[in-house]
Amino acid sequence: MNIRTRGPARRDEYGSRINREHSKVLAYGIPSFSILLGSLFPIFFVATAVPLVPPLGFMMLVSWRLVRPGILPIWAGFPLGLFDDLFSGHPFGSAILLWSLAMIAIELIEARFPWRGFLQDWLTGGFVMVVFLVFAAFLSGGNMGGPMFKAIVPQILLTLLMLPIVSRLVARLDRLRLTRLRAS
Repeated sequence: MNIRTRGPARRDEYGSRINREHSKVLAYGIPSFSILLGSLFPIFFVATAVPLVPPLGFMMLVSWRLVRPGILPIWAGFPLGLFDDLFSGHPFGSAILLWSLAMIAIELIEARFPWRGFLQDWLTGGFVMVVFLVFAAFLSGGNMGGPMFKAIVPQILLTLLMLPIVSRLVARLDRLRLTRLRAS
């Protein structure tokens, strides 16, 4: 049995690594970069009279918070919301406020109900998404009548249906985030 005893990583003949090092760039960069990319994604579509594209940056933020609770601090809603405000077309400060409140709300919900499961995550994420879309429409300065709420119903439904898909994407990105720094 040929085992190295010096150095930061030990290998046995089967190739397993003890005390392997993870890439700090991947570990901390992938969550933030994926949220920022999600905030930029809706600008690539053609503008329509009614909102159809879900808020993908916000969906990524909520999914990262639900899939990996400890990776983003509560205050992460402020800088990430600031970036989203620059590209979303909403009034400046609305995403900062709503993203920060969403992070606090998710923290309070999970403190109250500490068990975890798919149904709880989907209900929590869905509730936060619906509240976010309604308040974003309110903060946009539009006429808050029946036609406004009828216009955002397709966006709400598409957002609720896409939430498990985005959470699955975040889980895949989390696996990539935890890859080894070196394969040797």
